[in-house]
Amino acid sequence: MRALKTLMVILGVVVALVLVLGILGPGRSHVVRETVIAAPGPMVWDHLRSLKKHNGWSPFLAMDPDMKVAYEGTDGAVGSKSSWEGGKSGKGEQVIAAVDSGKRIDVDLHFMKPFEAQATASLVMQPMADSTRVTWTYDGKNGFISRIIAVFKNMDSMLGPVFDDGLARLKQVAEADAMAQKEALAARTFRGYTVETEERPATTYCGKRQKVGWDKLGAFFGAAFPATAEALGKAGVAVTGAPSALIFEWDTIAKAADVLAGLPVADTTAKVAGLVLAQVPAGKVLAVAYHGAYEGTGKAHAALEDMMKAHGLALRAAEIEEYVTDPTQEPDTAKWLTNIYYPVR
Repeated sequence: MRALKTLMVILGVVVALVLVLGILGPGRSHVVRETVIAAPGPMVWDHLRSLKKHNGWSPFLAMDPDMKVAYEGTDGAVGSKSSWEGGKSGKGEQVIAAVDSGKRIDVDLHFMKPFEAQATASLVMQPMADSTRVTWTYDGKNGFISRIIAVFKNMDSMLGPVFDDGLARLKQVAEADAMAQKEALAARTFRGYTVETEERPATTYCGKRQKVGWDKLGAFFGAAFPATAEALGKAGVAVTGAPSALIFEWDTIAKAADVLAGLPVADTTAKVAGLVLAQVPAGKVLAVAYHGAYEGTGKAHAALEDMMKAHGLALRAAEIEEYVTDPTQEPDTAKWLTNIYYPVR
């Protein structure tokens, strides 16, 4: 009987201790970790905004590869949800509560197993000179069991290393993306110009075509463009884009060019006195966006020629210079934009 009383006393003390710890243990947990990633903000944000892309760097998935994850809603939008269940990770769900595009994403967490708990997490981006700082924050309300556990081992010591691992994984995937982008950019950069590859629709140009000496090109374009625009207007032919020059031949011996100075038009069969039509079929083009005075476009053309040689390409139609900026409205030549296209095959 005495032994039974002693056992009951001990049991009562244990129960009382558990109750005290459950009541007096910390009511909330706060964890914060950060890292600096050598990648531009938009590239990092792409991995943060998407719950599905979290799988590419989530430390929790790495800890429990058998975890089953399901998704609901529009990924990356407020209200979208992912739920998980696994032998090591338990069961729970997270819902995107708020999004400040390119800056911050807040998530509501609901843990169901091994015990019930509610928390919030935030991923915050801060752009730096040539990198991005990412801060991962966790704030949770401790339930009865969590209060007891927190007395002996707080959440920061348990969850902090996991966050560090996740941020290291995020850094790895984002920096790999940045390196791949850098290499791709270098592969299409020639003479300081970035050469893009695009698909352009078939385009019909209407204008004045003539073989003109290099030294007279400026005067020819200066007279041909306004005359063409006036003639098309009188004929009721709809113009669909900016004034453009089609270069059919660049004769380095005669120092002259066979060019058409005209405008793109919707009517592919338009007939306007004094003007001719030229069609550029749909297909792939190499493109450079050149900013500056017209006489400096030679370097941009050289860059396009280098790109063609590097990839074994050949022209399939006339070279095109599209004069986007109206020089009568913008006096600063540094702001003049000329799109140069090389249709290639």
